Amino acid sequence: MVNSTQVSHFTLAAYFDTGVFKYLYFTVIMSLYLLILCANVLLIVIICVNRSLHEPMYLFLCSLFVNELYGSTGLFPLLLVQVLSDVHTVSSSFCFLQIFCVYSYACVEYFILAVMSYDRYLAICYPLQYNSLMTTKKVAVLIVVAWLFPCLAIVFLISLSAPLQLCGNIINKVFCGNYSIVKLACSDTRVNNIYGLFYTVISVIVPLILILYTYMRILKVCFSGSKQTRQKAVSTCTPHLASLLNFSFGCCFQIFQSRFEMSDVPNILSILLSLYFLTCQPLFTPVLYGLKMSKIYIICKRVLCGQV
Repeated sequence: MVNSTQVSHFTLAAYFDTGVFKYLYFTVIMSLYLLILCANVLLIVIICVNRSLHEPMYLFLCSLFVNELYGSTGLFPLLLVQVLSDVHTVSSSFCFLQIFCVYSYACVEYFILAVMSYDRYLAICYPLQYNSLMTTKKVAVLIVVAWLFPCLAIVFLISLSAPLQLCGNIINKVFCGNYSIVKLACSDTRVNNIYGLFYTVISVIVPLILILYTYMRILKVCFSGSKQTRQKAVSTCTPHLASLLNFSFGCCFQIFQSRFEMSDVPNILSILLSLYFLTCQPLFTPVLYGLKMSKIYIICKRVLCGQV
């Protein structure tokens, strides 16, 4: 039996020898990371410096773009180092730091998407009272809660996993996962499993229920409302729903892959799908909103064309 304090590093066993192609993979991954950084930073700056975009919907979007930067930064630096390295190991402290970054990113993403659906619900269902219902103070409180609660939940999750007695240090993934460490434990993990299930419900199921409820109300208003109301709902809700579905697909596969054996899935496909919510979502979201939100699209076009 190996005590967790004696495990100084973990081995990420999902990496395979790529030979001379590792430099090609490194270039592709680095290009993707730079593209994610540029796209999200551009939209954050545009929202921050343009007073016409200082509205609740765009402030929530800005918070979403910040989270995309945060999540991708929790993955890509380690991924780039491991692609070039011949020994795929990480220190235990760095592994738990990555768990904090990746898991809090996923939880914050769902919370912000839920807050955005609530904002759209108020804007479409209560347009005359919207400014009094969605005040600046309320926007600030919603953003703080969307960030603070997930971070506290992850700290507690890690505090349960870090003291576990481990019988090994091999993680069959390309990045650190909490449940992957729990599966290595020799000691009792019932508390970890119960809290892990509770965390999944709070961070995924509850936001999805809130989003489902708000969209049911929005649809009800759209069917009984005017053509202008339906157009407003479609223009603002379509990118939100597309972003939600894209992220949920990646998260669901990640959860299934962690909890169940998926030996039938080819190794390379399994790796790509496990990275989906950390790579495609940070790029998909800014591109989607940049193209679909007319105000952002017009300002982006002016900036990229060199117009003040």
